[in-house]
Amino acid sequence: MVIDDNGKTYDLSPLADDIDGSFLSGGGIARVRHALRAGELLEVDVSCERIGAPVARPGAVICIGQNYAAHAAESGDAPPDQPIVFFKHPNTVVGPSDDVKLPPDSKTTDWEVELAVVIGATARYLPNINAARSCIAGYTISNDVSERTFQIDRSGGQWSKGKCCETFNPLGPSLIPTEDIPDVQALRLRSWVNDEPRQDSTSADMIFSVAELVHHLSQFMVLDPGDVINTGTPQGVAMSGLFPYLTYGDEVRLSIDGLGEQRQRIMAAGVPRGFRTADLI
Repeated sequence: MVIDDNGKTYDLSPLADDIDGSFLSGGGIARVRHALRAGELLEVDVSCERIGAPVARPGAVICIGQNYAAHAAESGDAPPDQPIVFFKHPNTVVGPSDDVKLPPDSKTTDWEVELAVVIGATARYLPNINAARSCIAGYTISNDVSERTFQIDRSGGQWSKGKCCETFNPLGPSLIPTEDIPDVQALRLRSWVNDEPRQDSTSADMIFSVAELVHHLSQFMVLDPGDVINTGTPQGVAMSGLFPYLTYGDEVRLSIDGLGEQRQRIMAAGVPRGFRTADLI
């Protein structure tokens, strides 16, 4: 589906089966804009529908650690001089309002609001950051959910164990094309737990900008259309010691200016949607 400037929602099925790498690399966004202007799409009501992730089946979810100086400081580390790279399994990606499932016996699961970059064209050995910008399809919101005990105490020297549990990457609600974001380095990022403020920062505080990250990553791997890059989180997470970690029944809310808002309920792994954890323990 696509939402126009007046907030009306339209069915995209005449143009694509899904928003994926093939759609993005094949000029799908331009085709949607044309169809909207031409009045060729059917308006639909999705008020009672589940909203999925705005990009389907990403081949890779690449993450950047400690990309905000204040977050590095609250983690007890100096700002990195090179981007810290780790991965999430692509099947962690769920919709923006889907439940987040705590692993069994987890006591240290954390939230992380992040600006997510969606790649729209193959990027390999890019010559400069201008070339990197041309490979970006758009932006969305990511919650880089993290189990800190898995990440740190049981890491084996890398972070991905704490990042790859099921449902650990809510994404969305929308994919906003690059041309609709005037300055991606001037976006306010915020998070709340049970409506209590947690993070409040701006993408201007990134150590490595969005374009720098895409350029840098392309020197070490091929970025394919539909791949997602989580660009790091600002200060204000539970690992700082200032806030409790997530537990059953908590609600996490995230927003980024111009990209919308997402919200998740924290549940136990194995609890079906529609049941309350308290009913089952």
